[in-house]
Amino acid sequence: MKSSHTINSLKRWSSKSKELPAPSTIKAIHVYDFDNTLFSSPLPNPQIWTPPTIGMLQAYETLAYGGWWHDSSILAATGEGIEKEEPRAWEGWWNETIVQLVELSIQAKDVLTVLLTGRGETNFAELINRIVNAKKLDFDLVVLKPEVGPSGQHFETTIAFKQEFLKEMVFTYKHAEEIRIYEDRPKHVKGFREYFEKLNKSLLSHPADQPPPPRKPITTEVIHVCELRSSLNAETEIEVVQRAINRHNHAISTGGLNPTKSVRKQLKIVEQFSYFGYLINQTDSARLISLCNATPNLIDSGEVRLLASSILITPYYPRRDILKKVGGRGKKVTWQVTGIAKFEDRIWAARVAPVTDTQIYTQDPTPLVVLAIRKGSRQVDAARIQNWQPVAPEKAFMFETTVGDKVMLKIEDADYEFQHKNNNSSQIQYHNYASNAARNSRNNQNHDANDGSGGGAGHNKRKYVQEDAAADHRNKENSNSARDDGRGQGQNQGGGGGGHRGKFAQRNYVSKSQFNNRNNTHNNNASAGGRNNNNNSNNNQQQQQQQQQQQQQQQQQHHGQSANSRQRGGGGSTRGGGGGGRHGGAGSGPPGGYKSLDDYGPGNYDGTTESKTGAGGEMVMNY
Repeated sequence: MKSSHTINSLKRWSSKSKELPAPSTIKAIHVYDFDNTLFSSPLPNPQIWTPPTIGMLQAYETLAYGGWWHDSSILAATGEGIEKEEPRAWEGWWNETIVQLVELSIQAKDVLTVLLTGRGETNFAELINRIVNAKKLDFDLVVLKPEVGPSGQHFETTIAFKQEFLKEMVFTYKHAEEIRIYEDRPKHVKGFREYFEKLNKSLLSHPADQPPPPRKPITTEVIHVCELRSSLNAETEIEVVQRAINRHNHAISTGGLNPTKSVRKQLKIVEQFSYFGYLINQTDSARLISLCNATPNLIDSGEVRLLASSILITPYYPRRDILKKVGGRGKKVTWQVTGIAKFEDRIWAARVAPVTDTQIYTQDPTPLVVLAIRKGSRQVDAARIQNWQPVAPEKAFMFETTVGDKVMLKIEDADYEFQHKNNNSSQIQYHNYASNAARNSRNNQNHDANDGSGGGAGHNKRKYVQEDAAADHRNKENSNSARDDGRGQGQNQGGGGGGHRGKFAQRNYVSKSQFNNRNNTHNNNASAGGRNNNNNSNNNQQQQQQQQQQQQQQQQQHHGQSANSRQRGGGGSTRGGGGGGRHGGAGSGPPGGYKSLDDYGPGNYDGTTESKTGAGGEMVMNY
């Protein structure tokens, strides 16, 4: 049990040098969270990264120097970067309502005003103080998570650190009658409420034969602030992540400093095709999302994911006839909202129509933009909407789209190779279409998404050159690809299906011979028969006849799936099923491009350890 709580002890928690007011003068304590409560800290952009990559980016141990919430260069890149943003106090990146409350708290002489964040003190103390000082917010305490607490404490989670500090503070300022905490993360809101409820009960139930408790119960109000959601400029975001990966790779290759003790090997960014559509830029997407009438609590909790990113043309790589119908990649089409609707309280959509008389082609009979979708729902069900409500003239938004491929980025091991041996041809669709087009005379135009959300921006510095395709289409990495340092990554390998086949054919479909050879367990090398014929031609002829019979049987068994895979050209792997997303046989889930950060919960400052802790964990009231 700690015998005393002093101002000097409390000051050791703060990264700011400021004299604290005397405990006897403080009647209230106001605590403000930093990220997405006071300041609109950028989040990983779900329009750029695949959902698994977003989870990877936010984990502490993914990179040698920490993930999204642990690398100060990412926060420093907010807006146009610290050099330009600091003189203008990061204008436009604040929750101005909370800023006004902070200013009122600072002006009150009997209020202790505290900034409390789970950002690491070592990496972020200087930067966060510069940000709040630029806004002229003079907090009494600016508290960040230390590696080791003032009394030698070690904190596994952010909530544990914050609770320990709050306990120290309320016992130091024991005359304070109330505490208000402003927080955006639902789990932390719940944790604070339960913590102070338990603390107050322990103060009220203090044994009569013991010395009196150090303070009276404190009135607690935890205000749940709607989380601010913002992203970096798409090109900037890709660049800062690439730099973080480069630092990680250097640390791993040289055996240098590895603060997070990351066990990952060298990493790289690769591209993954998601779908083909009329792509909407971020500004217009935000306007369209305002039409969604889903309740705020559903959005705040992550139950409903906000989308409004495109009008779907096809969930698979487009055929030439479809390209011709839509006018080719890069075609600009202006649309106007003509109605809104909700399907079974789980899908929100806007009906749209082209403003000019131009030829269009869409996946759905009625052109529409899916605004939001409830978890567990399928985007394809939006096509079942029959009753559309008209929109007011001021909400009949007009917006411009660009025809293009939606290409997502993912992070994987630099020497990563697929080992799955199945018949799903959707796995072959992990190609850099922009790079392929530069070498393919039949498609010699740029295939960048060009939607302002990172599908194509910022890729010019990283060319993942896709040389002649290996015959084994089970492995998308069985080809030469240039890394950042210009060295080749991997070699062509003969694999189950006919050896060297030249460049990918249009839509990269799996041919019948490749399909059969892939399923022939005896065909371990594409040219093995040719090499062995010199030794025993008669035996090999018999073996070949047996193999052909087996292949014909397998062809009959797998004909439906093979034909479907060939017809659709294989959807992105994020779609599940037999290659083609909504139209690829077994695939029925929403395209990966429509997933969002909400699939992975709030930003996790502590990586995987945060999710192991609940607000209802044991709280020892050791005062």
